[in-house]
Amino acid sequence: MTVENPPTDEPLLDGLGATAESVASPGVPALLPAAGSTGSEVPPTAAPDAGSTPGRLTRTDVERLLTPEPAPSLLVATSVRRRLLDRGATVAMTVAFLLALAPLVWILWTVVAKGGHLLVEQGWWSETQRGITSRRVGGGALHAIIGTLLQAAITAVISLPLGVLTAVYLVEYPRTRVSRAVSFMVDILTGVPSIVAALFVYALWVTTFGLQRVAFAVSLSLVLLMVPVVVRSTEEMLRLVPTDLREASAALGVPRWRTVVSVVLPTALSGIITGALLGLARVMGETAPLLILGPYTKQLATNLFGGPMATLPTMINQDRTEALQPAVDRVWAAALTLVLLVLLLNVAGRLISRRHRVAA
Repeated sequence: MTVENPPTDEPLLDGLGATAESVASPGVPALLPAAGSTGSEVPPTAAPDAGSTPGRLTRTDVERLLTPEPAPSLLVATSVRRRLLDRGATVAMTVAFLLALAPLVWILWTVVAKGGHLLVEQGWWSETQRGITSRRVGGGALHAIIGTLLQAAITAVISLPLGVLTAVYLVEYPRTRVSRAVSFMVDILTGVPSIVAALFVYALWVTTFGLQRVAFAVSLSLVLLMVPVVVRSTEEMLRLVPTDLREASAALGVPRWRTVVSVVLPTALSGIITGALLGLARVMGETAPLLILGPYTKQLATNLFGGPMATLPTMINQDRTEALQPAVDRVWAAALTLVLLVLLLNVAGRLISRRHRVAA
């Protein structure tokens, strides 16, 4: 059995005496006619449609009453204002991004344009500056590249254990007086300028102990700059390790040190490596410790405890005051080489952090 909808001109709610005015008025509590009136009366303000029964709601009346009214002008004005604010904020952020990106692009373009032609030559990566004067074209940066990598390696060997162990202590024992003092000292070291770290090591290494200025002293000053970076990055990675893993290990009766070594550190290993690479990239370009503690040489030197050692920053400083074109080209090429080394470390750190994330 099918029920057909009544035609358009058939009155609805028949028998209830509902009028168009009673439905349209939100203050009317009922659809029944008021006392003393009949259901066939039509209010003077409601004119019945042609072909409809007076005083009764038809389908046309219902559709007309249920049709939403246009939005008020206040809402339209608010919507326009929000769109203008959104577009203004988008334009402001885009301009700020371009302003921040412009110096980087300008520096990279200048370094590549003025020093890129030397990097494509084979002698740049296989020769030193021994016997090369500022007037002579040729030579390479092999001695400076090896010196930079050696000092960075010694810095990493000393900084990584100190930074990781300090971060483990701050995360696993955060409420002790010693941990609060250590965290405060790490914050102070984070803001120490490189020249202050170099002067501190100079006063301790040369003035107090009477030792010579060597590459190992440079590495010690770089350790003071790298340790805070490693501590903070490792600390953040260790805090991302789920607490459930620690609790599960403790429930099995595993000692706390074993939990840290076997569960916590392997889980956050990728983040620790990323922080180490970023910290290493941060100290590789430091110049103040090299100028104060590391004398320059044009020969290849690998002894960290005796004699001068060349690095890329000191190679740049050696020829920066020269006006002859061969020396100027070598300065720009050394700067580009240093930028590429730092860029490679940063890219490697980002790739490791993206491929191996700590599951929170």
